[in-house]
Amino acid sequence: MTTSAPASPFDLSGHRAIVTGASRGIGAAMAAALAQAGADVALVARGDCSATVAAVEAHGRRALVIRCDLGQDDAPATVMGAVTKAWGGADILVNNAGLIRRAPLLEFTDDAWDEILNVNLRACFRLARRFAAALVAEGKPGKIINVASLLSFQGGIRVVSYTAAKSGLLGLTRAMANELAPLKINVNALAPGYIATDNTAALRADPVRHNAILERIPAGRWGEAADLGGATVFLASSAANYVHGIVLPVDGGWLAR
Repeated sequence: MTTSAPASPFDLSGHRAIVTGASRGIGAAMAAALAQAGADVALVARGDCSATVAAVEAHGRRALVIRCDLGQDDAPATVMGAVTKAWGGADILVNNAGLIRRAPLLEFTDDAWDEILNVNLRACFRLARRFAAALVAEGKPGKIINVASLLSFQGGIRVVSYTAAKSGLLGLTRAMANELAPLKINVNALAPGYIATDNTAALRADPVRHNAILERIPAGRWGEAADLGGATVFLASSAANYVHGIVLPVDGGWLAR
C-alpha cells in the first residue's frame, strides 16, 4: 500500500497572484518564481511583458497581462476588475512597482517628490486596500507582499523621495498586518539589497560607488533579481501562515555589517 506524499507548504498550485512592475527586473523574477511554485500570475505593468509571460507559461501556468499606470486613481479598479473577470479574483498580491529619482536634496523638485510618493507608497496602499476588501467580502485568506528597500532602514544619498516612500511602506506593512491578520490576510515585506537592475544602473556605472557598495556586502556580489524568488514564494505560501508584519531583507548581508 502506498500513500501520496503530503503537499509541500511552498506549493502554490491553485493560487492566483498579482505582481506589479512585472515587465522586468525584480517583478519579472518574482512572477517567474510564483509560477514555478504553481501559481497563475497577473502581470501589471506599463511596459512590454512578453518575456515575463513566456517565463510564466514555461512553468505551465497562466499569465494575464494588465496594462496599467499605477499612479492613476483608477488603477486599483482596473487591476482588480481585470483579475476578477479573467479568474474570479486573486489571493496573492506583490506590490513591487516603483520608481526612483536621484538629485541633491536642495535641488529636489516638488514634482519628483510627488511622483515617487504617489507610485511607491500611495499606489501600494490603494491597491492593497482594494485587494484585501475583495478577500474579506468573500471570507477568503490571502497574502500581501510589499517590496520595501534597504532605504526603509537607512537614509541613502540623493534619493530623498524614494527613502521617504520606502520608509513609509515599512510602516504601512506593519499597520496593515495589525488590522488584516485577524481576517487571515498576511501582510509582509521584502527588502531587496543592491540588486543588478535598471534602478541601480547609475550606481553600478560609477566606479567609486560600485566598489564602495560591493566592499560592504558580505556575500561579495551584487544581487540578481532571481535572488528574490525564494523569499517571495515563502511569504506567499502556507509556510508563512503565522508570519505577519515582518520585513525580510534579501541583501547579501548588507544590514548585518
